Amino acid sequence: MKEFVKKYPGLFVDMVGSIGYTDALNQAKPVDDGIERVCLLIEGQSGKKGKVIFIGNGGSAAISSHMSIDFWKNGNIPSMCFNDGALLTCLGNDYGYEKVFEKPIEMFMNSEDVLIAISSSGRSQNILNGVRAARDIGCEAVTLSGFGKDNPLRRMGSHNFYVPADKYGFVEIVHQYICHWILDSILYNRSIYK
Repeated sequence: MKEFVKKYPGLFVDMVGSIGYTDALNQAKPVDDGIERVCLLIEGQSGKKGKVIFIGNGGSAAISSHMSIDFWKNGNIPSMCFNDGALLTCLGNDYGYEKVFEKPIEMFMNSEDVLIAISSSGRSQNILNGVRAARDIGCEAVTLSGFGKDNPLRRMGSHNFYVPADKYGFVEIVHQYICHWILDSILYNRSIYK
């Protein structure tokens, strides 16, 4: 155990240093270019009265909830997430769990909005369906995934961030790091963090 405890911080730094980014054409680009593109997208869409919608399951739902609050409270960017217990159980019961994000996206999103879809595995059917629904409306989707590099979520967004790890802890922490990186970069650009 002691050996793992000692090397854990270095493993995390390695994960941060190996984040992958691909664009809508599935072309690899530097991750900092991807962060900048997403910042410009969010700023542009929020200027058009668009909002940022977050979706995720489990730990990714917690990240979605946390980040949606940070985006509107700290960034003054309208944002929300669809992880209310009554919403999930109602829609899961009536339509099946695979549609718990698709249905509210169809109801509440419009083409000025940006979807941030978070899934450690990149294989959660409800997340994949949510991204499809957002794209059908004309929304841009930002995806955050991990585990297998061939996961389907990694190819679905306009902007796709991938963490090459197979452990939930690393993937979830790096996903939250990416979200903070985006928001902090927006705040820096507004001269709030300079």
